[in-house]
Amino acid sequence: MALHFNLADLVEAAVDRVPERRAVVTAARTLTYAQLEDRANRLADWMTDQGIGAGDHVGCYMYNGTEFVETMLAAFKLRAVPINVNYRYVEDELRYLFNDADLKAIVHDAEFRGRVDAVRDGVPTLRSSLEVGGASDDYEKALAQSSPERRSIERSDDDHYVIYTGGTTGMPKGVVWRQADAFYACFGGGDYSRMRPVSTPEEMAERMVPEPGLVFLPLAPLMHGAAQWTVFAWLMSGGTNVLTPSRPRTDYAEVWRLITDEQVMILTIIGDAVARPLIDEYKAKPDRYDASSLFTIGSGGAPLSAGGRAELAATFPHVILADGYGASETGAQASSMGDGRFSVFDNETLVLDPDTFVPVAPGSGEQGRVARRGHIPIAYYNDPEKTAATFVERDGERWVLTGDVATVLDDGTIQLFGRGSMCINTGGEKVFPEEVEGVLVGHEHVYDAIVVGVPDDRWGERVTAVVQRAPGALVTEDELVSHCKTQLAGYKVPRSVVFVESVQRSPVGKADYAWAKQTAKEVSG
Repeated sequence: MALHFNLADLVEAAVDRVPERRAVVTAARTLTYAQLEDRANRLADWMTDQGIGAGDHVGCYMYNGTEFVETMLAAFKLRAVPINVNYRYVEDELRYLFNDADLKAIVHDAEFRGRVDAVRDGVPTLRSSLEVGGASDDYEKALAQSSPERRSIERSDDDHYVIYTGGTTGMPKGVVWRQADAFYACFGGGDYSRMRPVSTPEEMAERMVPEPGLVFLPLAPLMHGAAQWTVFAWLMSGGTNVLTPSRPRTDYAEVWRLITDEQVMILTIIGDAVARPLIDEYKAKPDRYDASSLFTIGSGGAPLSAGGRAELAATFPHVILADGYGASETGAQASSMGDGRFSVFDNETLVLDPDTFVPVAPGSGEQGRVARRGHIPIAYYNDPEKTAATFVERDGERWVLTGDVATVLDDGTIQLFGRGSMCINTGGEKVFPEEVEGVLVGHEHVYDAIVVGVPDDRWGERVTAVVQRAPGALVTEDELVSHCKTQLAGYKVPRSVVFVESVQRSPVGKADYAWAKQTAKEVSG
């Protein structure tokens, strides 16, 4: 059969080339490529018995583990589509997602049985469920009773990959990709440096990582694109993926044990929310942990502040820092140069006037929306209205318009201001929270911060900072306001600061603006 830019095809090609190499390592289980293949084939056999086939959607409602990877791969093998489920969702959110995604089956951790049972009757498409762990361990029983044989299935570049994204506001929406487009835009195109993408599927075998292979750890949950993209990129390249459990509160001592014991080479994190506790744990026990194997730390999904980058560089001076920019709707687009500036990977990412589609001229100071063409998604699943607003066609060319507002500097780099939907309007002036947050976390006594607008009779909205002090710090509101005044125009400076024990973020480090706004309203009035 012909080989395609298809995730199952390319992982199977890696299995055939390096069957005895380690593919996935967790605290509970280590799998070689051959063992991963065996378990994924058995799960695919179980799915077939449940009536799952091409185009059907299978929910992945789990913490990190080999089972999550196995479920995704098993679905891809059948030309079915794995659907990521946020493990923090409550019943109403789950019911919405299950119905919106037309789930026909779901694989879930035993911990989530109650939630699945509570919404099952309200999801008419849901036929089957399989529980991982727990007293009965139905998942392992299903694998033991199923065939390990690889199915002979002709797959396609056009098979779907879907990633559900919640963003910072609103209900989750499913971004639908052709796998061939996702291969290039999301999964690295065979070269995560973006310098030499492959031109044929067969070239992937030639690019296979030589022995002993790269060891990679994504410090993110597999329910998030940042982890899925990198894990499958390294699976297609013959690398070894080390996974943490990814439960709601990350155990950074366990993270460092894995880095030390497994000699992790590449680590990916999600912004300051992960970088700072990672650094704190390392500094607290420098004689216990070994960071010498690390040669790259990458960040994606949330921006690193200038202070966060500086602290990482000072703590791990031997490590190359790579800060990426992209979204579920675009894939990886650019690499950070710091201070909100990004250098694009290719000529497919532009800043466009959203009305005229004329590119913003470098150095003009004009603002537009970040847009991408080329390898872009097909649509939002089950949402033609959002699809029409986001994926647009002009002069025979399709574009995806992101919500990010930006300009283009003289040297051609992109200067991001922030997401337009979160923009604060104070006295007619626009304030992007990300800019103010970056200044706040640059203060040595600030551990984390989220900036929101709260209703104000005079200004319409009042810029308010919700701040978590650094351990032992006693920084005051006046001190932070004075600090901001040295780096921001007056209208951007927070008019009030609310101090909290801990800033609330999603499991992938994204700011919880709804929580921050409610907290600010309750405390500041």
